[in-house]
Amino acid sequence: MTLPATDRTRSDFLRLLGYLNSYRLVFAIAVIGMLAYAAIDVFFLSNIETFIDEGLTQKNHQLLFQMGLAIPVIFLLRGIANFISTYALAWVGAQTVAKMRQQTFEHLISLPVSFHDKHSTGELISKITYDTEQVNQASSRALSILVREGAFVLGLLGYIFYLSWQLSLVFLILGPIVGVIVSFVSKRFREVSKRIQTAIGGVTTTTEQMLNSHKIVITHGGQEIEAKKFAKVNTQSRQQQIKLVSTRVASVAVIQIIASFALATVLLIASDPEFLESFSTGTFTTVLTFMMMMLRPLKQLTTVNSEFQRGLAACASIFAVLDTHSEEDTGTQVIERAKGKIKFDNVTFTYQGKEKPALNQVSLEIKPGQTVALVGKSGSGKSTISNLVTRFYNKQSGEITIDDIPVEALTLESLRKQFAFVSQSVTLFNDSIANNIAYGSGSAVTREQIVAAAKAAHVIEFTERMPNGLDTEIGENGVMLSGGQRQRIAIARAILRNAPILILDEATSALDTESERHIQEELDKLRIDRTAIVIAHRLSTIENADIIAVIDEGRVVEQGSHQELLAMNGQYRLLYDMQFSGDN
Repeated sequence: MTLPATDRTRSDFLRLLGYLNSYRLVFAIAVIGMLAYAAIDVFFLSNIETFIDEGLTQKNHQLLFQMGLAIPVIFLLRGIANFISTYALAWVGAQTVAKMRQQTFEHLISLPVSFHDKHSTGELISKITYDTEQVNQASSRALSILVREGAFVLGLLGYIFYLSWQLSLVFLILGPIVGVIVSFVSKRFREVSKRIQTAIGGVTTTTEQMLNSHKIVITHGGQEIEAKKFAKVNTQSRQQQIKLVSTRVASVAVIQIIASFALATVLLIASDPEFLESFSTGTFTTVLTFMMMMLRPLKQLTTVNSEFQRGLAACASIFAVLDTHSEEDTGTQVIERAKGKIKFDNVTFTYQGKEKPALNQVSLEIKPGQTVALVGKSGSGKSTISNLVTRFYNKQSGEITIDDIPVEALTLESLRKQFAFVSQSVTLFNDSIANNIAYGSGSAVTREQIVAAAKAAHVIEFTERMPNGLDTEIGENGVMLSGGQRQRIAIARAILRNAPILILDEATSALDTESERHIQEELDKLRIDRTAIVIAHRLSTIENADIIAVIDEGRVVEQGSHQELLAMNGQYRLLYDMQFSGDN
């Protein structure tokens, strides 16, 4: 059920307070400090009446002397209260945002692949960076001003009521008008803030795409295209920022005009000689001073309201991610090491938003230790098979089993421990080569095992020429390495993982002929006593596979050994002749 906007805002605010609850002691100290700061200001201003009536009018030198001694003490206490409240609230804000940022990061890791398919990387990065920073602003500076200046205004109003309840009625009349304006402006702030978040996500996404594709951009002369793309999202961001500023400035002006009417009304009332006679000079001066002093905090409260509403909009954006269900783990069974028997039985799967099935009633059986090669045109469904057996996606019908156990019955951790994966799109981390090889293999991996895997994948051949060897830092996604070198590291990682099932998706596609021959020999050794699923376009790499399955439009149209498929004179023969006639 979708909550109304006001209920959602209230819910998000209470949820944010739940984060603050973890640090309630420090937060309470901050609130006490802010209230003390406001109280000291009200106390100081309230003594204007005494200063004028007794100190100046009655020439009370002793009182003036005492006030002179008290002022530094008052301002010292004011400074201490301000420091304590500001520091404590900043600490709470930093802790809250760090906790929220960590939760968001960890939750993004736990979300299913289908979620990441629908959201750009730049959009999600902006939630962790920009949105959480807006929450920080709301939970520190904005909240500080709301509490401190709000208490200051209430203190001023309370003292005006104490001095003259008649004059305070002016504020009781104008107060609801200000409340209506603030309510309207707050709603406007939230709407614009949400659009700013979307625009910032667009800026981040466009920037990320350009940086990741920089070589392609400059090679194809796409600088102007990318500049226009960025100009569009940048303009959207600028326009929303201007709308936010114009709303804030207009609201400040309107509220200050209303406050000026209150001041004018007081002066008109005071123009009555009888009414004026009932006040001393000090009392009337205090009332006027208090009313003038209210203009500044009212301006700050209206201005900071935009930041507070922006923070609430950011909270809503982050909470929407946190409320997205994590990847469903329905399994209860655990297997330490699978034998490697895999079976697809009438499996059908359609990607979300697509009408045509990616796999349509696929049946395939792989015995322990066998190598099955999946061949076919791009988009035929080969990679979908590996995505389903690892449960990156869940099939809609049919059954997939490992060692006769349905994959849904296995815990996700147990299931995925059975696989080592090497893709044509290699992912490396901004770390050393050794740490990239050891990634995900656990703390028990020794240096000797890393070196052995590096030798087996022929990584040592190029690291020996590097100043730090295996400890060389390779930059973001291995930017300092060639495509072949990056793929060798990925293969070494798979060798070290020592999983019973290998998934090789064009694992040697980026290698030269000599390197491919070496790697293929090592992969052949690695496949001994292991089940392997090989996705390949280059048929020369899979001729020795136990089973070759030809996939076409989501169906297994042919399967058998290399020689059996050639003898059928079907689609495999056609693919084979096309490739090798091209080589000749």
